[in-house]
Amino acid sequence: MKQTPLILSIIALVAVAALGIAQLTSNGSGKKASTGEAVEQSAQPGAIVWYDLDRVLNEYDMANDLRSVVETKMQSIQEEINRRGNKLQSDANKFQSDLNKGLLVRSVAEQRSQKLQEQQNSFNTYAAQKEQEMAEEQQVMMNQIADAIKTFIDKFNEEHKFAMIIATQGSILPSPVACGDPDLDITDALLQGLNSEYVKTKGKGEEAAKTE
Repeated sequence: MKQTPLILSIIALVAVAALGIAQLTSNGSGKKASTGEAVEQSAQPGAIVWYDLDRVLNEYDMANDLRSVVETKMQSIQEEINRRGNKLQSDANKFQSDLNKGLLVRSVAEQRSQKLQEQQNSFNTYAAQKEQEMAEEQQVMMNQIADAIKTFIDKFNEEHKFAMIIATQGSILPSPVACGDPDLDITDALLQGLNSEYVKTKGKGEEAAKTE
């Protein structure tokens, strides 16, 4: 009976999936924007302006806090997957060893083989469910960040009245803004406003929690 390679492949697949999710959420070590005086904007009302979405995602305090929470949850899930996978692997190794040594009569070997298969099926189901759960956690986090940024930009533009605000991404060949006038880059202003508002919102949340 050759259970071992299949079990290891399942564990490896789940680990890779978790790593991929973690990598998508791990760019939170960038510098933090100041929350002091407002950044002056040279772009005039009616202008088409742009901002660096990568910088906003990396330097927005709310995004960093949410990333930390999600990564902690994913680490806990991955540790439990590993624990169950290792237990199943140990049981499979023990069964194979006993079988090779001729320590099992046929009926007992069949029973243990069937039990191992049931355990493996159960582990497969559990691992798949947890993989889906991690993907959902990631999606909800990104939706929360996106909603907060969009809500702030709408309010921000009520004051500045730009004709269009474009988000651009990428360091080698940014898209859609491959090259733009630095005076039309509002990234610093957005970061300062986002972080200032988050500090206020977070402070209110903490005060409300204390009074409960």
